[in-house]
Amino acid sequence: MKTQNDDAVAAPTPTLERLSGWRALDLFAGIGGIRLGFEALGVETVFASEWDKDAADVYESNFGFRPAGDITQILPESVPDHDLLLAGFPCQPFSIIGKREGFADTRGTLFFYIEEILRVKRPFAFLLENVKQLRSHDGGRTFATIIGRLRQLGYFLHYTALNALDFGLPQKRERMFIVGFRKNLPFVFPSPLGPYTPLSQILEPDGDVCPKLFASEKIVSQRRKKIKNEPFYPSIWHENKGGNISILPYSCALRSNGSYNYLLVNGVRRPSVREMLRLQGFDESFSMNVGYTAARKLAGNSVAVPVIKAVAERMAAACTFVFKVQ
Repeated sequence: MKTQNDDAVAAPTPTLERLSGWRALDLFAGIGGIRLGFEALGVETVFASEWDKDAADVYESNFGFRPAGDITQILPESVPDHDLLLAGFPCQPFSIIGKREGFADTRGTLFFYIEEILRVKRPFAFLLENVKQLRSHDGGRTFATIIGRLRQLGYFLHYTALNALDFGLPQKRERMFIVGFRKNLPFVFPSPLGPYTPLSQILEPDGDVCPKLFASEKIVSQRRKKIKNEPFYPSIWHENKGGNISILPYSCALRSNGSYNYLLVNGVRRPSVREMLRLQGFDESFSMNVGYTAARKLAGNSVAVPVIKAVAERMAAACTFVFKVQ
């Protein structure tokens, strides 16, 4: 897929120096996955916003301060000055407001609040993360509106979809990333890093997993009857909407909600909280001080941390290049 940066000058070797000391906003922060990817490069988070109580509880327990609440209640002028805006914003369908403005207007969507902060505070750079389908939503009009509004604010943009499978995680998770700078920097998105970590290094022994996570005999039997090929282990089983069972050496994308087609480790149990965090690339020290249902939702809504870190390294590399040649 061609992106705006395909013809850009190749970025130099990534360095940690150029983002050290940068101040960041962490909007729609969730449990802090995007923050973690940038903090690895020395970025300081000076403000965070997250409306979900469970997510805020987890964020506070891991980072030592509680995010501000609903972004729609926060004035752009009230947030701290910052160099970098980070946001994994929800993709609400764009409302058609009036017959004249339609999709040229972003009011009524959560993206509008990002746009307003960028307009008022004018940080040097930003990273936005969303589902891969953002680009095709409503025939591409939603994405075109977002890109158009960001360009009107004076940002040079780069965007593409990246898959967590390409960055060391055994999870097929494709997400759209939009990077913007106030200068036309030689930015390129990271290339695949190589093979993903095998499930054998991610999964916990069944004996260490809460018995409540094991599926009933009825569900296990039903799934075994539907499989067409001989199963292998370790594996993660997924039932799609058509009732077909996929047995894979990696996980499908973690989801925020549970349904009839939830993932089963080796066809017998749900992933544990620690396994879900590992599938997203969180460190072993990261704690999830909520119940299983909330943890599944929060893990599914989070991001693949190694992907974020790889993008952050490329942003650092582009900035380093500019400062070296000036």
